[in-house]
Amino acid sequence: MISNLLRRSRAALAITVATGALIAVASPAQAVSGPPTLAASAFLMDGTTGATLSSKLGDTKREVASTTKIMTAYVVLTTPGLDLNKRVTIQQEYLDYVFREGGSSAGLKAGATPTVRRLLYGMMLPSGCDAAYALADTFGSGTTRAARVKDFIAKMNAKAKTLGMANTTYDSFDGISPTGKGLSTARDLAKLTRAAMKGTTFKSVVKTSSYSSDGTSTVGTWLNTNLLIKPGHAYQTQTPGAIGVKTGSGTAAGQCLVFSVTRNGKTIIGVLLKSDDRYPDAIKLTNWALGSPTGATTKRTTTEHIPDVLD
Repeated sequence: MISNLLRRSRAALAITVATGALIAVASPAQAVSGPPTLAASAFLMDGTTGATLSSKLGDTKREVASTTKIMTAYVVLTTPGLDLNKRVTIQQEYLDYVFREGGSSAGLKAGATPTVRRLLYGMMLPSGCDAAYALADTFGSGTTRAARVKDFIAKMNAKAKTLGMANTTYDSFDGISPTGKGLSTARDLAKLTRAAMKGTTFKSVVKTSSYSSDGTSTVGTWLNTNLLIKPGHAYQTQTPGAIGVKTGSGTAAGQCLVFSVTRNGKTIIGVLLKSDDRYPDAIKLTNWALGSPTGATTKRTTTEHIPDVLD
């Protein structure tokens, strides 16, 4: 009886090695938990291999706010025969939409004709919902604006399926969910970001701290909302090697952040959803995975405002 008990429990018990120390035998399926975070969901991925480094409710569906725009950019950038220099005329409806929804804006001017490339910067840096609308209207198919936007969102969902984002459904091009059913997970966002970061244009856009609107906006220079790459900011100095990716926030979504850091030859992709303090969370996960940079300290922000829908 005793021998049977030992055989049954051998996989779960600690085993004694020659030195007498005990080593816990973990289940192969057990994921490394990583450091504690204030985020409701957190996920950390090896950017090269796609391996899971850490997961906290990584498969729980949540609203993800403007991190949705990662997929918008990905759909545009994977369009066959894409011309980044194509001019797009900004319609008044794009601006009216932002006003109605209280969305974040690139400040685009009605009648302006920015290139597709510039619209990508206007969408990903200041998180312009007007720029996202312009891209959806341009790259969707149909005879009406509504039909084109619907088709574009269908393309977003098709891409999600192709990438194995099994727990993701898009119902908007910018994260302002009209139904509350536009949901994703931290794991799915990491999968998407890893695919998107393989593109040189996407990576170049999201790691840029500022970009000229070239007169197409009421704002002369767009600034990246991601404080991990804001020159001279405390969070930027604490996160050497940060290369993006996208912020998002809203009443239901809370503070969201998709980030990527390359340090000492290793790249990680992290996702934080519904965090109470996204940047210290990101720094904590980064240092856990890549080691702390010399002299770095983490500080909790007490000044960051969390506007409704904005980033």
